[in-house]
Amino acid sequence: MNSHAPNMRPQIRQLDDSAINRIAAGEVVERPASAVKELVENAVDAGARRIGVEIADGGKTLIRVTDDGCGMTAEDLPLALSRHATSKIDGSDLLNIHSFGFRGEALPSLGAVGRLSIQSRARGEEACELSVHGGALSALKPCALNAGTVVTLRDLFYATPARLKFLRTDRAEMQAITDVVKRLAMAEPSIGFTLKDVSGGQDRVVFRSDPETGDLFDALRGRLGRVMGAEFIENALAIDAEREGFRLTGYAALPTYSRGTAIAQYLFVNGRPVRDKMLIGALRGAYHDFLSRDRHPAVALFVDCDPHKVDVNVHPAKSEVRFRDPGIVRGLIVSALRHALAEAGHRASSTVASATLGAMRPEITEPRVYQMDRPSGFARGVSYAMQAPERPVPEPGFAEMASVYSGRVVEDVQQEVPEQVRDTVSRPLGAARGQVHENYIIAQTADGIVIVDQHAAHERLVYEKLKKQMAANGVPAQALLIPEVVDLSPSDRDTLLAVSDDLTRMGLTIEPFGGGAVAVRETPAILGEINARALIEDILDELSDEGQSQLVQEKIEAILSRVACHGSIRSGRRMRGEEMDALLREMEATPHSGQCNHGRPTYVELKLSDIERLFGRT
Repeated sequence: MNSHAPNMRPQIRQLDDSAINRIAAGEVVERPASAVKELVENAVDAGARRIGVEIADGGKTLIRVTDDGCGMTAEDLPLALSRHATSKIDGSDLLNIHSFGFRGEALPSLGAVGRLSIQSRARGEEACELSVHGGALSALKPCALNAGTVVTLRDLFYATPARLKFLRTDRAEMQAITDVVKRLAMAEPSIGFTLKDVSGGQDRVVFRSDPETGDLFDALRGRLGRVMGAEFIENALAIDAEREGFRLTGYAALPTYSRGTAIAQYLFVNGRPVRDKMLIGALRGAYHDFLSRDRHPAVALFVDCDPHKVDVNVHPAKSEVRFRDPGIVRGLIVSALRHALAEAGHRASSTVASATLGAMRPEITEPRVYQMDRPSGFARGVSYAMQAPERPVPEPGFAEMASVYSGRVVEDVQQEVPEQVRDTVSRPLGAARGQVHENYIIAQTADGIVIVDQHAAHERLVYEKLKKQMAANGVPAQALLIPEVVDLSPSDRDTLLAVSDDLTRMGLTIEPFGGGAVAVRETPAILGEINARALIEDILDELSDEGQSQLVQEKIEAILSRVACHGSIRSGRRMRGEEMDALLREMEATPHSGQCNHGRPTYVELKLSDIERLFGRT
């Protein structure tokens, strides 16, 4: 017996507007950060040049958003607080979306669960104020305000107390609000943003970014530097690629500048911050050959296209999108990022050197004695003369005395440096000067030194060579004497057969075998003996999760990586000078040689100024 079935027929009734708005608020306003997102997006849509956000108690008691946008008239204000009333679209084409907001749900939803007041003034009009508490509208009244709008939301969720129990601490909610404001600031570099925490009467600026000027990349670079930090900009590569109506721009960091979580991944579609599973999968696919699974790249990428090619109306919070041709977008992201990483060559993150210098802490056991200023040439000459062995005393005479105690300094005759050595010193990785602990090559550059991990560097070189050979000659396949039949559901079989051509190129050949079964006839030879059923099931899991499978390619590349590891120069092997120089030159000519197959750096570069700072010579 169904315990949920009532004993009598239930009556269908129409919910009142207050209940409808509270239900809508549950979809749109999940937490204070959701309210901030909706209000700031409205300010951006209003054409604001500066937006100020004030927060108290993590947004639970106060959220105030001030903008200098176009404002609203006395006739607009009541409509703005009505459900499904909006100035963003006319309703004729729900795909032609050029604004952040378009549903007309945010303001009435906020008014249904909090105490909302709006002060607004359109240019050339009188300023007006309208309030709504728990869904009940107040009378319209005049107020004093310059052009623009001020939206004040107090006591969020006071009308739905149960929702308050699910909010986190004030600090956690403030962190979520900060993240929302930063994402919107990245999407709109030409707008100035200020976020303040006014809890307890304080006035603390949490985030501030003035409007950026310049072209697309200059403005974006400046804004990203303020949001993600100068280190990200130093180690990021500019991305600008286009394919079949989709354009990808932004910045992507080098693999050696990675993170332990995906916190530094910012993705935008037509200027809208999103957290889309397909885009994240494409990002992981672009970096999968350079990072281990526990490391995540740092990126800020913007996908722009005709609004008809993407549906932003698939989620109440508009945080997910659906592309009409997701394969094109995925391919664009993967190819553009891989091309940029290849163009970077042997370059590694500058933070590697910073971490190295940070680890070099001199052990001070006595009070530090600061180095004196370097003596002049005259003082050095007198000092050298006084320390020289005594000469036979000649007959007294001024000329002889002058020659003994002369302050003239004669420079030592330096050995001529061969032209070839001078040339290699000017190269990016310099000239090899020696090997320590039979694993680390010390090279001299024009303005510092480079320390190379010979095993990790050669491992990457061999790996890239193997990949190039396999790309040129294809993946050798091994035919099974007895094809392995794998029983699947009809839908899984169709999903798998749809990508059969891609699998064949990777050496995995499958054919339909009646019903829901498929027959595995060939497997990649380099994988050796494998469990075909388990491989097919893993591929299906990846297809259902990401829409595309890179599993076979990843397995093949994992084997190549293992082969490269065993075939590379081992730690503990002594290398001759010409061998070390040859390794450095090959690193300079090979893409991705700045990191090993697991994303770790293959070399560290220290500038002479940094080394002198370690010894207190600055």
